[in-house]
Order: sequence, then C-alpha cells, then structure tokens
Amino acid sequence: MAIRDDELKHLKEMILKMASLVESSIRDSIRALVTQEPSIANAVITADHTINAFDVQIDEECIRLIARRQPVGRDLRFITTGMKITSDLERIADHAVNIAERALKLFEVHPMKAYSDLSRMREIAQRMVKDAIDSFVNEDKALAQEVIDRDAEVDDLNSSVVNELMLVMTKEPGNIVQASQLIYISRNIERIGDHATNIAEMVIYMVDGRIVRHMADITGQTP
Repeated sequence: MAIRDDELKHLKEMILKMASLVESSIRDSIRALVTQEPSIANAVITADHTINAFDVQIDEECIRLIARRQPVGRDLRFITTGMKITSDLERIADHAVNIAERALKLFEVHPMKAYSDLSRMREIAQRMVKDAIDSFVNEDKALAQEVIDRDAEVDDLNSSVVNELMLVMTKEPGNIVQASQLIYISRNIERIGDHATNIAEMVIYMVDGRIVRHMADITGQTP
C-alpha cells in the first residue's frame, strides 16, 4: 500500500518543527555565552527535553509507516533518511546543551576575550543545519552538496580558535580555566557542523540512492 502524500507531509512537518527548535538551541547557546545571561543558557538546557520527545515521536511515526505501508524505493529512502536526520538533530541539540552548560561555568569567572570567532562558527554551523534540512524537504541535492563543502570552513575556524586558546593557556596561566572551557565550546560547534554534514550526505542518498558517507576512506576520493 503506497504512502499517502498527507502522511509524508506530516512527517516533514514534524522534522521541520524539531529542526526549528534545534536551530534556536544552537543560536541561544552562544547568545547566552556572549551576553552572559544564565536564563538563556538554562532555557537551552530545558528545551532539550522537548527535542528528545520529537526524536522519539518521529522515529515511532517512521516505524509505523514502514510497518503499515511497506514502502519501497524512494519512499523507503525518504523515511529511513528522516530517521537518520532526527538522530543527528538530537545530537546537535546535545552539543548546544553542552555549550550552554559551559557558558554557565564561564559566568563564574571573569570574561577572557571577545567571542567573535565562536559567534562566526555558530553562524556558519547553524546555517549548515538549516540548509541541510531545507535540502531534505526540497530534495535539493545541490544544496546538500553545498552544506558538505562548507564543513571545511567550520573545521578551519575551530583549528584557529583552539590554537589561539592553547597559546593563551601557555602564556597566561591565570586564564587556563576560561580557555579550556572555550576550547570545549569550539569543538562542540565543530561537531554541530559534522552532524549537519551527515544530514546532507543522507539527503544525497535519498535523492540518488548513492551513499557518500566515508567515500574518501573507501575509495580515496571525495564524493
């Protein structure tokens, strides 16, 4: 029995709602750090429960559709991609919570530096998540590939931030606590970019039926 259009629409809407919450968590986790507002950080931590609930609900809906409709081909790839996407979104939200928790710790010490590089990383990573979800909803393989290509920019910024903070830790022992927390935050943003890339790779699989994950490891070539 074929999956009805309204069933696919409902699944898309659930994923979009979850993604919107995740994007807000990414934005607010860094906003809490920059503005030093504990209420914003705590709101990110609280919102994680709602995001986790969406993860469970979407998985249950995907399993229901597979069991009742027994989809094949493109419909099956769409549903399995949806399940994978929600898993990555849930992990992204966890990283946002990690950032918020570290921000709360940093409120206890004096600010060490401006957070412009971290804000820039957040902006790119958040846009990657949005574009990855848009590529899924619109089945836009070109946009998915753009997301994959953009991951290198986040990686480079992370390396730059970590190297700078390691130097600070060497020269300014009094800032070791602050610097180590900021390194942790930077690495969490970098992981958000990785999860957005995972989503984009799954979109290419959904559209083409071609798995591009770990392609360089398998063939020695980029996808």
